[in-house]
Amino acid sequence: MDKRIRDQEDNHPVAKPLTDSTTIAIREALEGRRHGIALLLPFAGPAIVVSVAYVDPGNFATNIQAGARYGYTLLWVVVVANLIAMLFQALAAKLGIVTGRNLAELCREHFPQPLVLLLWVVSEVAAMATDLAEFVGGALGFSLLLHVPLLVAMVIVGIATYGFLLFQKNRFRPLERMVGAMVGVIGLCYLVELFITPIHWAAAFPHMIVPRLPDSTALTIAVGIIGATIMPHALFLHSGLTESRAPVKNDAERARILRYSNIEVTIALAVAGLINIAMVLTAAGAFHAGHPEVAEIQSAYHTLAPLLGKAAAGVFLVSLVASGLSSSVVGTAAGQMIMQGFVGFSIPLWLRRAITMIPSFIVVALGSNATQALVSSQVVLSFALPFPVVALVWFTCRREIMGRYRNGFLIGGLTIVAALLVLALNVLLLLQMGGIDVPGMQS
Repeated sequence: MDKRIRDQEDNHPVAKPLTDSTTIAIREALEGRRHGIALLLPFAGPAIVVSVAYVDPGNFATNIQAGARYGYTLLWVVVVANLIAMLFQALAAKLGIVTGRNLAELCREHFPQPLVLLLWVVSEVAAMATDLAEFVGGALGFSLLLHVPLLVAMVIVGIATYGFLLFQKNRFRPLERMVGAMVGVIGLCYLVELFITPIHWAAAFPHMIVPRLPDSTALTIAVGIIGATIMPHALFLHSGLTESRAPVKNDAERARILRYSNIEVTIALAVAGLINIAMVLTAAGAFHAGHPEVAEIQSAYHTLAPLLGKAAAGVFLVSLVASGLSSSVVGTAAGQMIMQGFVGFSIPLWLRRAITMIPSFIVVALGSNATQALVSSQVVLSFALPFPVVALVWFTCRREIMGRYRNGFLIGGLTIVAALLVLALNVLLLLQMGGIDVPGMQS
């Protein structure tokens, strides 16, 4: 391996190879020498890593506000957002597997330079908004858990994040396992919360399928949920994680990898979706009846202790810390891959980590409401989302890029409908922000 390739791998986390044992296991699976769960395990990783973006602190903020203020009413938004996320993440994984390129690289290769620069800027803004949510959210967890000032907690998160990134410096598989463990911790925490919190299940289930937006604030939260669930950097990252993960010898092996990838996406994002539903259920059960004004992570923690006990509040903090740390690591790796793909170069991880921390420190130093900053960052993500979504749909529908794996009529139609739904919510929010009355919306 020459120096240029070594330098690229040092600054491009998603380009790092798997462990030798995983590579051997993938080859055994493709050659039919593995069966059952042992067949699928070597391919597990990309969707698990990406799934942490769907349970990051931004989700905590929007889901707490949704449950506390509107009870179970906005559960349908969580369900729809997760189904759309499954569709788009499956397409992102397919793009990487079939083309051997990630979404950012394909944009640079096929779009005119002005459009590439626009997409890069939008993607970097989205990455900063993502990092704001992840970084500040994790710091809030540490601040409440360790009883230290928020600025001190932010320094702790920054150091811990960089430490995790150094931990996977030579191999990516350890990071996959670390992120998988963190997602497992978050899931277990919210499973415990469901047993502690009083939930009216019969009232909750209908709201998972019946769309309703009671007022303009509900619209803002709904757009925030969309932005917190379907994340631009996750689309870029997923295509990067699959582009060279499992080299294939023929088309039959590629088809098998695609099938295994779709299984992993379905399982990983279903788990993430259930965690998000559990967040809304917990907030609704704990706060809606007596404390609908709860809208901040800090107040949610302080209110949980007297309502449901210190155990419930402690479990909440553990899940928030796990979410903040793991999503910050993944967000930094995604940011490196976005820069490398769009403009062909990257910067040292420590420098990127330092740069992306700056907006978070500014927000906190100015005395801004941390939770409201998280929700606002998710709205920004929702407005940035159409750009990578349109590019993803465009690439996966083109025969000269995808060959026989291009989107069929059904999948192509579903992606267009999903993209239009996200765009419609954004337009409604813009109208509302412009002071234009939207029929059916009360202020």
